[in-house]
Amino acid sequence: MSAWQPLPDDLPPEVRHFVEQLRRLKDRTGLSLASLGARTAYSKSSWHRYLNATQPPPRQAVTALCRIVGLADADVERVKVRWELAVQAWPRAATVPARPQGTEGSQEYEDDPTLPWWDAPPQEKAEQRDGGRLLRYAGLLLLLLLMVAIGGAVAFG
Repeated sequence: MSAWQPLPDDLPPEVRHFVEQLRRLKDRTGLSLASLGARTAYSKSSWHRYLNATQPPPRQAVTALCRIVGLADADVERVKVRWELAVQAWPRAATVPARPQGTEGSQEYEDDPTLPWWDAPPQEKAEQRDGGRLLRYAGLLLLLLLMVAIGGAVAFG
């Protein structure tokens, strides 16, 4: 078990419980932060921030950690619910610029757009397959053009 630094006393309970759960999951992996970073496409320093409650993790990072631990789908869903509750309660840094008028109290965090291929949602995987189909069509078209060129060279050669 890792020797974690204490979490700040003023953390909301939702954030504290979520980060403690993340720490337990990380400990179950037996991986160092560097190894965890290599397996999840999130850096060692990012995991350090997530596990010390200085920054909320993106949903994809949490999903990747759950995948490494081998959690069942129902358990992954529970972790995601805790993530949503924690992100809503996550304290904002004092240096965050002022929000436009009318958005006070809204604490939205953007998910990190970096997503490893193994964690791509099904619709993105389908889009990748469609890209493969386009590549096959291009290859067939190239083959057809090559056959026409060879046929023309033989006929007029």
